[in-house]
Amino acid sequence: MQELHDAPLAPLTTFRLGGPAARLLTATTDAEVVEAVREADESGTPLLVVGGGSNLVIGDKGFDGTALRIATKGFTLTGTELELAAGEVWTDAVTRTVEAGLAGIECLAGIPGSAGATPIQNVGAYGQEVASTITEVVAYDRYARETVTLPNDECAFSYRHSRFKAQPDRFVVLRVRFALEDAGGLSAPLKYPETARAMGVEQGDRVPAAAARETVLRLRAGKGMVLDPEDHDTWSAGSFFTNPVLDAAQFEEFLARAKDRLGAEVTPPAFPADGGHTKTSAAWLIDRAGFTKGYGTGPARISTKHTLALTNRGGATTEDLLALAREVVAGVHDAFGVTLVNEPVTVGVSL
Repeated sequence: MQELHDAPLAPLTTFRLGGPAARLLTATTDAEVVEAVREADESGTPLLVVGGGSNLVIGDKGFDGTALRIATKGFTLTGTELELAAGEVWTDAVTRTVEAGLAGIECLAGIPGSAGATPIQNVGAYGQEVASTITEVVAYDRYARETVTLPNDECAFSYRHSRFKAQPDRFVVLRVRFALEDAGGLSAPLKYPETARAMGVEQGDRVPAAAARETVLRLRAGKGMVLDPEDHDTWSAGSFFTNPVLDAAQFEEFLARAKDRLGAEVTPPAFPADGGHTKTSAAWLIDRAGFTKGYGTGPARISTKHTLALTNRGGATTEDLLALAREVVAGVHDAFGVTLVNEPVTVGVSL
């Protein structure tokens, strides 16, 4: 394993923010990952696992412990069964499955980060989420001190959540297995209205998987959600807040607040969620609370392309970013009584 001391972490994140790690290890095999984790646990050293860095907000003081960068490789496609090493670049893996004529993750193209992070967040976009195709997750269980294989029904997947996210200090993902679909080169049925509209078809229709992938990439790029080092709108973690899921009482209060603020003719976005709950749009809330595209005057601002992304315009600090995030959270709560929750993982800091 490569080992560095007082190593910069900012270049390993898409925000390009955060202080250094006392020690940085880069593991290229599952065995090296397990070795590094065991060593940290046995010595009582704080451990930070880093994949693609697209979902990390690291404090300006850095991390006083061992940062473990997972750089494992492995793409195995057997029929419609896919296995990815945790360090595989996610969007590259999506491209390869589409080129193989398989459906199931084509609308997750362009999402930055590594394959190992996808089950943790239950990554989803444009009508797909990995929970619908993941069959098993192979992980090192730090409690049991052994490698385990968790089937889908033991991963506790829900909206942008999982057992891995609920127990962040327990599991280190090593491999992820998927069951894809051979639909003769066609996509899975399109579930997301924007994707269907962009392709001139109806929701539920199938289209060539390659065309679905290209459409999603174009839509994401238009929102600054495809990494581009020259575009500061992509110096972000993508969506910074999850879409709020409200119970019946919370939703009624939200509707009343929205009516008072915006008028009875305005209908807030509402989508059915599990357990009789209702999901609404964080981007809509942010915009209607007065935080429009490009909001801010400092080095951390809302994206000029999408209100859900907070960005580093160059020269920002993590504290600059958090100040903006707190302002947005407070403003949305004051306007609509809804508390936004950050999607990225925070290290050494909090909102």
